[in-house]
Amino acid sequence: MGLIAEYQVTYRRLPLTDVATAVPEMTLDLTVGQPNQAGLPPFVTRATGEAFGALERAFEASTFVRSHSLIARGRSTREYQLLPAASMEEQLGTTVSQPERLRALSDNESIVERITVVPEGWVQRRWFADRAAFLEYCAFWRENAASFSVHRLTESTLGESRNEPTKMTDCQREALYTAYEMGYFEIPRTATLTEVATTLGISASSLSERLRRAQAWLIEHSLVEYKSPHR
Repeated sequence: MGLIAEYQVTYRRLPLTDVATAVPEMTLDLTVGQPNQAGLPPFVTRATGEAFGALERAFEASTFVRSHSLIARGRSTREYQLLPAASMEEQLGTTVSQPERLRALSDNESIVERITVVPEGWVQRRWFADRAAFLEYCAFWRENAASFSVHRLTESTLGESRNEPTKMTDCQREALYTAYEMGYFEIPRTATLTEVATTLGISASSLSERLRRAQAWLIEHSLVEYKSPHR
């Protein structure tokens, strides 16, 4: 049984906390895009407020942001695509204990539903596959962050549409995209399972499981109306 957790990680080295500090009157909500060929996934930042000039200057000054571009504009809301200057591991590796655990945390089959950046850190809503994955995540940030505060924790039962994950995990999406780009799904294949796994830095068995889960998600959400004549 999965869990929906709402919590705050108080850790001022998290990406874009420097931006939130510079323009505290703005509300910054993040989503993570698909990895690009350069290897780092872009962030899409939805900014609400009025100080857009100051916000863009803060993007330019941020050590996390390599470049930013405006992709949508409203009266009091704008959306920006941000290309990061470095990965989370590269940004935080020298400031946390056992930085290799950052990669393990991203591999725990969780789904980030919402990130709000505040000067003190990140406020998140995240789906975890099980309690063990949640407790592992908690343990890391309680060891490294100034504080880790759980605001709400609810069980997520498969089939309850209000809690069921609405997308595959970032790790599953990355595995599927990389396998596709490398030619794993070509006929004949131009890359083996082991070659794709090596590119991702994981074992072949872990990659196989991620691809199966990702494909199952695609089938469930793309062929939901299809009824097999053999059933």
